[in-house]
Amino acid sequence: MSTKDVYLIVQNVRSLFNVGAIFRCADVFGVKKIFLCGYTGAPPRIEITKTALGAEVWIPWKKHGQTHLLIKKLKQQGIKIAVLEISQNAKPLPKFKPIFPLALVVGSETRGVSKKIIALADEVVKIPMLGKKESLNVAVAAGIALYQLRN
Repeated sequence: MSTKDVYLIVQNVRSLFNVGAIFRCADVFGVKKIFLCGYTGAPPRIEITKTALGAEVWIPWKKHGQTHLLIKKLKQQGIKIAVLEISQNAKPLPKFKPIFPLALVVGSETRGVSKKIIALADEVVKIPMLGKKESLNVAVAAGIALYQLRN
């Protein structure tokens, strides 16, 4: 485990196209491993392949049913947990000072990350929204957050 390792935890993302786009972002930003949790779909699926453009083949990933158990295990290994979520108490992403190794949690397109997982996090971060919309597509948000973590 390297001091700059970034992991991605994807909780309850329904759209397989979003899962594929997340794999592609993970490849671009050097994610060490993706954990697909809850009802998040997993390869091999044509919808994932279509948007991942092959990244699902070489990015290490693992399917987990219970996100909270995975997070407890990662924390025992010294991995910090940051949840990307819209919340009043969330720190704006540009002000976040990550401590590595780090796992970034992204969640459901409609419900976000569950409260149980937010309670386990070391930090909750958000992307500042300047327009009328209150949220971004989960894959787009993951890409923005991963970019910020790498800079």
